[in-house]
Amino acid sequence: MAARKSVKKTNVSAEELTEHYRSMLLIRRFEEKAGQLYGMGLIGGFCHLYIGQEAVVVGLEAAAEEGDKRLTSYRDHGHMLACGMDAGGVMAELTGRTGGLSKGKGGSMHMFSKEKHFYGGHGIVGAQVPIGAGLAFADKYNGNGRVSFTYFGDGASNQGQVYETFNMAALWQLPVIFVIENNQYAMGTSQKRSSVTPDIYTRGEAFGIPGEAVDGMSVLAVKEAGERAVAHCRSGKGPYILEVKTYRYRGHSMSDPAKYRTREEVQKMREERDPIEQVRTLLLDNKYATEDDLKAIDKEIKAVVNDAADFARTSPEPALEELWTDIYA
Repeated sequence: MAARKSVKKTNVSAEELTEHYRSMLLIRRFEEKAGQLYGMGLIGGFCHLYIGQEAVVVGLEAAAEEGDKRLTSYRDHGHMLACGMDAGGVMAELTGRTGGLSKGKGGSMHMFSKEKHFYGGHGIVGAQVPIGAGLAFADKYNGNGRVSFTYFGDGASNQGQVYETFNMAALWQLPVIFVIENNQYAMGTSQKRSSVTPDIYTRGEAFGIPGEAVDGMSVLAVKEAGERAVAHCRSGKGPYILEVKTYRYRGHSMSDPAKYRTREEVQKMREERDPIEQVRTLLLDNKYATEDDLKAIDKEIKAVVNDAADFARTSPEPALEELWTDIYA
């Protein structure tokens, strides 16, 4: 591990910063374990890991309130954990077991939780964007003051349905935050090679939608931007765009060798910009925690993840007749 770099002092409380650290570490350890289970053949199909992007969803969840809705694409495990979905239920869904949050029938890309207002990972690129606006339409119609966090990637930002949704959301002043998780590579092509605009959030200007670019490797920067976006939407001013510039350490999916970038590039990001290490350094520099405190948190998180993996391995597979349930068309 590289030598720890000093980070400036912060006004964030010890409790809040520790919670950010704990939440991001849970996602990191969970995804590492999911990668191991995939390698063992216990997880089949597609599996897209969130390693490196943890600050995005943890920062935005810190800006959310009870009843706010969220939905995303297929890189969704981190979002589930950040909004409080059970780690065992998420992992068991990855292994296709009945203890999974979708009874083992959704797998990595298709999980839901009505209780946590999580409306899914979606496997079709960009398809969740109009659904997110639809949820926001329902919130506005009901006058409940809720906000819809609609996540999609830099690759999905080039889909036509995104712009149709921008237009309708602006026209009807819907309380939806469009979160572009720009990890710079979409499926495997860099943003520089696929987008004429260096800042994707500016595409909202054509529809009168305000937005901003955010350092997605800083959980505190993401939270602050999220609070601005939430205040905008709750005040009835319509949609807002956050382009959160982040980075994934792994390939697009577990089957992607990621040969379109160098190992040196990934290592440089890990050593200089890692979101968890930044918070770890803040905790130590501000004397909010000691090395032993952080080791204890890591031990606790590893135990949670190991229990989740054990549950995912031992939960039974769905019965054949379960295939014909939860069908609505």
